[in-house]
Amino acid sequence: MKEISSLAEAHFDPHWHNKYATLMAAGNGYLGIRATHEEAYTTQTRGMFLAGLYHRASEEEPRELVNLPDVVGMHIEINGEILILLSGKLLAYRRELRFATGELRREVIWESTSGQRYTLTSERFLSQHHQALFCQRIAITPHNCESRITVSTGIDATQTNAGRQHLDETEVRVFAQQAMQGVYRTRTRSGEAQVAITCACQVSPATQVSFSAKNRQLLQRSACMLQAGQTFTLEKYSLIERWLDDERPNAASQTSLAQLNACMARGYDALFSESETAWQAWWDKSRVTVQSENEDDQRALDFSLYHLAAMTPVHDERSSIGAKGLTGEGYKGHIFWDTEVFLLPVHLHTQPEAARQLLRYRWLNLAGAKEKARQNGFEGALFPWESGRTGEEETPVWAAINIRTGLRQKVASALAEHHLVADIAWAVVAYYQATGDNAFMAREGLDLLNETARFWLSRATEVEGALELHDVIGPDEYTEHVNNNAYTNYLACYNVAMARHFGRRFAQNDEAFIKRLDDFLARIRLPQPRPDGVIAQDDTFFSKPTLDLARYKASAGSQSILLDYSRAEVNEMQILKQADVIMLLYMLPWLYDEQVLRANLDYYEPRTIHDSSLSKAIHGIVAARCQRAELAYRFWREGCQIDLGDEPHSCDDGIHAAASGAVWLGAVQGFAGVVALRDELHVNPALPEAWTRVTFPYCWQGRKLRFTFTPGQVAILSDGPVTLHLSGRVVEVNGQADFFIPFAGSGTSQEGK
Repeated sequence: MKEISSLAEAHFDPHWHNKYATLMAAGNGYLGIRATHEEAYTTQTRGMFLAGLYHRASEEEPRELVNLPDVVGMHIEINGEILILLSGKLLAYRRELRFATGELRREVIWESTSGQRYTLTSERFLSQHHQALFCQRIAITPHNCESRITVSTGIDATQTNAGRQHLDETEVRVFAQQAMQGVYRTRTRSGEAQVAITCACQVSPATQVSFSAKNRQLLQRSACMLQAGQTFTLEKYSLIERWLDDERPNAASQTSLAQLNACMARGYDALFSESETAWQAWWDKSRVTVQSENEDDQRALDFSLYHLAAMTPVHDERSSIGAKGLTGEGYKGHIFWDTEVFLLPVHLHTQPEAARQLLRYRWLNLAGAKEKARQNGFEGALFPWESGRTGEEETPVWAAINIRTGLRQKVASALAEHHLVADIAWAVVAYYQATGDNAFMAREGLDLLNETARFWLSRATEVEGALELHDVIGPDEYTEHVNNNAYTNYLACYNVAMARHFGRRFAQNDEAFIKRLDDFLARIRLPQPRPDGVIAQDDTFFSKPTLDLARYKASAGSQSILLDYSRAEVNEMQILKQADVIMLLYMLPWLYDEQVLRANLDYYEPRTIHDSSLSKAIHGIVAARCQRAELAYRFWREGCQIDLGDEPHSCDDGIHAAASGAVWLGAVQGFAGVVALRDELHVNPALPEAWTRVTFPYCWQGRKLRFTFTPGQVAILSDGPVTLHLSGRVVEVNGQADFFIPFAGSGTSQEGK
């Protein structure tokens, strides 16, 4: 297999501290740790997050993912001079995250203000084998002088969420002059975190060790004298655990200390080897490899899958994936529709058990969704636009204060952006089509389909004998409070149709409910393409004036148009934040033919600013389905740059998690053209000219496949019989099969062998 790539930081620049802290963050789904430097800088934001540990600072605030006490930081003094790379001279610097193993390594040659030179190396990894274990190792070697080295490190509980302190320090202890332990409880007592740490020093001269606890900091101070050429090495092992809903066992402290001591006895290298093995299993199931003219393409794919592994809480079905994963405080760690639409499909076709668990998160929170529907005067389940661990709505009521007017604007998403309900239903059906999991569909799946369908039945308004959906917000959040948003209406119809279909298959719905479903399906208004093929985004969109968006598209993602126009003004023009009708055509690809796809792509893209990180990837996939491979590749490349690009602050507060999923979607569903059309698997590739080969594993209906595409040819390996629709013809694959196929840029004729 092609070597898994890495991400390197070749220069030390404070402007990039938080971007690289995000890009190089460690994660294993249970725990996420930002890649901040050991030494302190005012420009960097430290962060450590446990999946599912949310807390509300006050009754007026939504719950947010708690930023935990810091364990990364180290205060290092050399001959009394505080080590900081902004002073003295930095003679060499390199930091690298190896996606294959999740290890972050930094190598520095530094000259102090007095002219003494030192080599410093630091390594760290978050274990994929022991989910609560974080390991660090630093080494300091003086080049040309005797030096006194002092390192203070431990647990720093002064960490906050942008100034909000969520944790009370309930216990700090030092055991046997070796291990440190702190226990921290949320102020509402709904959750508890325990951090246990031990440090081992390796140096020829004796090391003096002492401990202190002051101002919410529990620290070990290690000091020694070194001769030129000697090396001081410190290994730090941290065990970070959380308990929710009063589940902490009485012997938790003793158990943690015993585990920590056992880990320290094994040592950094052995623990790293275990974690590396676990990572290898992930890559074997998930990795997409490409041969491309642009080597950054492979790095973008590896980066995306690395972070997808880091953000997915496979240990806990009551947790899901936040919009920033576990890499920062952005969006307060909340979960959106992104998870079902952009992230779940990757798992669905690489490790379906993880996709099932993400859907169970929604099922376990049905009670909260039903309560929200009731409070808003609806039936069924109205899932929160933003959610945490519970089924309660976590969307802030008010947006930030406008610094020009001093006024706040109400956040409308929780009140009207209801397409999330149908998005969840769409994901349920996609899961069943890909797995045939009858046990899930007969219980969790049908519960979700029925309760979301009930919501749409009660949400519809009768107008002249037809049913319409009024006062909604589609995926395009620059167009608010409209009637008959095409995306919402079609997805709601699909939601109800699937409740009807699976209710009949599993014989669980009564006749009265079935009649209501049938009535909805017969009368719901579905905007139809006009003669040129374009579908109206909503009832009034075509009547609105247009605006030249070239200047704003050039700064996509910055929402710069809101500096020139108010949201109310934007709402009254043909301006899209992100894909809407194009998103509909992506989600339900069987609805319309290629001519309609082309017409809508040509009409809506010039009117779309792409201010959402979700937009360009979807345009790229739809372009690929129109056999516009080079346009698709341009969109895909631009989507890859959302986090990896040259803007130093593009992801300061966390990764764009859905954009990571979209990189995989673009490669597999777009260029390779592997997509489920209802319960059939279709393959219609459109490789860009830059790609001469792409290979990936793929799960479908219990079979494990491996696709390899080259210009004009596809090789398919299956571990059992599977039926595919390959460029319009039905083929059977069992074992290895090679096919010649025509697709964009291939210039080959269609024949099989």
